Amino acid sequence: MAGVSIAPTYGERSGRSLRVLGVDPGLTRCGLGVVEGAPGRALSLVEVGVIRTPPDAEVGARLLALEEQIEVWLTAHRPDAVAVERVFSQRNVRTVMGTAQAGAVAIVCAARRGLPVALHTPSEVKAAVTGSGRADKPQVTAMVMRLLRLTDPPRPADAADALALAICHLWRGGARSRLEAAAAGATGSGAPSRLEAAAGGVAGRAARSRLEAAVASAASTRASTRASTRAAAQATTNLGRRQ
Repeated sequence: MAGVSIAPTYGERSGRSLRVLGVDPGLTRCGLGVVEGAPGRALSLVEVGVIRTPPDAEVGARLLALEEQIEVWLTAHRPDAVAVERVFSQRNVRTVMGTAQAGAVAIVCAARRGLPVALHTPSEVKAAVTGSGRADKPQVTAMVMRLLRLTDPPRPADAADALALAICHLWRGGARSRLEAAAAGATGSGAPSRLEAAAGGVAGRAARSRLEAAVASAASTRASTRASTRAAAQATTNLGRRQ
């Protein structure tokens, strides 16, 4: 396992920052990246590396090796959450199966410790890091370097992808968690919170808007149908008169 450690250890982290372990799953190469930070605050690289397993080894042994190394990372860095890339369809069934198996190992390791696990699609990660869900790998790597203030790109690409996953979760998942916590804290004695009331009001207005649009569309359709029917009837009458 290769890794580069930069930021302070768990006990030295400051304020309300969160530490996330990003996992770019794979059997041959499994990228791992630990990032600390919060939305609107500077991010810090804690460690980045890649777990490698020999392609000619038995699958069970490779998965066991992944588990052992992921456990080492979890113990060493004590993250607050784990972000794993969501497996998407690929033409190479063998590759996607290995990716899914490696991802499952990371999820189990996190669940064993009671850590929350989030799954992010590649397009979600790209959009969170670069602003475009269609960004290519060089663009993602360049933004990771910029956000973490790195002078050299993480190698191989699996390592950069793992850091991008961690950044994505810090910016997307962290904001979602704070919103949910605020909603839970604002609720008292069974009464709806202001957040819930606001959400309900927004939902109600949206529902009314959709209903009004549907009614208007239906009315327009009926009017158009009536006009077409009258036009057809008039054309038939005119034809009968000419005959």
